[in-house]
Amino acid sequence: MEIIKDLPEVFEEFAEQRQKSFLAVKQLKDKGIPVVGSYCTYFPKEIAMAMGAVTVSLCSTSDETIPAAEKDLPRNLCPLIKSSYGFAKTDKCPFFYFSDVVVGETTCDGKKKMYEYMGEFKDVFIMELPQSQRTEVLDLWKSEILRFKEYLEEKFEVTITEEQVREAVKLENEVRTSLKNLYGVMRHDPAPIKGHDLFRVLYGSGFKLDRTLIADEVDALTAKIEKEYAEGKREDKKPRILITGCPIGGATEKIIDAVENNGGIVVTFENCSGTKSIDRLIDEDAEDIYQAIAERYLSIGCSVMTPNPNRLELLGRLIDEYKVDGVLEMTLQACHTYNVETLSIRRFVNEEKGIPYMNVETDYSQTDVGQLNTRIAAFIEML
Repeated sequence: MEIIKDLPEVFEEFAEQRQKSFLAVKQLKDKGIPVVGSYCTYFPKEIAMAMGAVTVSLCSTSDETIPAAEKDLPRNLCPLIKSSYGFAKTDKCPFFYFSDVVVGETTCDGKKKMYEYMGEFKDVFIMELPQSQRTEVLDLWKSEILRFKEYLEEKFEVTITEEQVREAVKLENEVRTSLKNLYGVMRHDPAPIKGHDLFRVLYGSGFKLDRTLIADEVDALTAKIEKEYAEGKREDKKPRILITGCPIGGATEKIIDAVENNGGIVVTFENCSGTKSIDRLIDEDAEDIYQAIAERYLSIGCSVMTPNPNRLELLGRLIDEYKVDGVLEMTLQACHTYNVETLSIRRFVNEEKGIPYMNVETDYSQTDVGQLNTRIAAFIEML
């Protein structure tokens, strides 16, 4: 399918996808289609997709509902956790409201306890995520994936066949491949588009409820960007920044703006909302498809993993492939695993890759925008 709209219009459509899907999710519920909500990149969505359910990311990136959350939760808790709980408790997230079940995971202590409270007013299924990527713990994660499958079968009175799972794996691999190809346009130097426009497509695609439409739309967009680049339409040459750290989206897009409003360009995102979630595919031809799903998801390099070599492997590859001039790490206040891991990321970037590194700690408010702009402008000027 050929996109005839101008690129800015296409980027805007992806940016607005979350709001557009609010109405769509109600229509799906009215048709009796199950909705499964999640918060994390470790969620094995193919299992839910296999039974015909729609999977959707739940609201968690705004300070709008944090005051409501703080009536139950400590104030010095990670804003992502407070925002997630606040949207759930106040019913201000349509995706949460229409979800038949929310799938949680034991990534960090704050989220684990938050899910307990959430379970008082919503069906919540908790997956026990190992916090190591050693082969010995893979069996535990595979058993959790099978337990999730059995839970869905019992709750929705369906049978999920291996053939259905393999079809879902193939579909989601196609989506990941298309998004990776889109990502690849930023290897060009100078970059063909702004990093914020790339991010809006990546973030918005997570809210497209019909996964069968994504690959064609993204492939057409990639082709259009490449065509315009060949015709000479591109950004000016600027310092090339990689953003890593906590999940970016919503309020924290202020970090991307701070880079691109101060003379830099974001060429790649290592965060959950960026490459981390699409970098690896599931082996479609594996003899044991559940083992293949477990291997793929457990390999994600989140800071909850100890040790965490896969994050450094991906980071190093992105720095090389995208000719990165500097690494900017965004950590959320009270996100202990990412904040502690900044030391190893700084060492890796400075000592092994030989390029500058900067860490900024923030929350979901806009009160630090001026300070962020000042600090990030100085970092870019140094480059």
